[in-house]
Amino acid sequence: MELWLLLAAGACAAAFVQGLAGFGFGLVAMAFWSWALPPAMAAPAVVFGSLIGQLLAVRSLRHGFDWRRLAPFLLGGLLGVPLGVALLRWVDPAMFRFGVGLVLMVYCPAMLLASELPRITRGGRAADALAGWLSGIMGGFGGLPGPVVTLWCMLRGWPRDQQRAVFQSFNLAMHGITLGSYAVAGLLTPRMAPVFGIVGIAVLVPALVGVHLYRRFSDVTFRRLVLVLLTLSGLALVVAGVRSF
Repeated sequence: MELWLLLAAGACAAAFVQGLAGFGFGLVAMAFWSWALPPAMAAPAVVFGSLIGQLLAVRSLRHGFDWRRLAPFLLGGLLGVPLGVALLRWVDPAMFRFGVGLVLMVYCPAMLLASELPRITRGGRAADALAGWLSGIMGGFGGLPGPVVTLWCMLRGWPRDQQRAVFQSFNLAMHGITLGSYAVAGLLTPRMAPVFGIVGIAVLVPALVGVHLYRRFSDVTFRRLVLVLLTLSGLALVVAGVRSF
């Protein structure tokens, strides 16, 4: 029972943050789920929940969508996902918790400081494709394609709607591809059915509420609070992972 409550709580929190900010489902969910779920179950659950949330938010992508800007990220991501899926079979739970915690500790403070970081204008589409490739690996490995592309879009200095259109469209595509890759790799076993059921139900209302508030509520302070809390969660995961080695 405690496991299912933890699963539902993580899905609700993650779906709301994703709906409001356009990113962060995997980071929020993993802060809950990495404690109790093995990597082979946690990663597909993140991908499935985030995919549902992204589909619910798809109407918000019409502002700032640019296919030419998105294409290099998608190409790189397609090449990265299979490598990430292959790595998933070789990672032990302690290392998984440590890795997720490390991502949180690096990514979240970087997002807090992103407005003060220099803008990157060089590299063109090749650099965008490299960011997509790294994100594809992270998506296949832990259901976390968002961090690299989201931060990269911020460093590019694109307008808010264009950033959101790129990283949400990218995440939606990567989650669909990753879920298919998990199926081909035999990771979507019958044990995942109740997990998907709970996650699918839990994300519906919070995701829609978050999307509704996106245009009506200033998310700057809220996002900063979430990133601080996630940084602390990452620290706790790193400590737990180190103790388990």
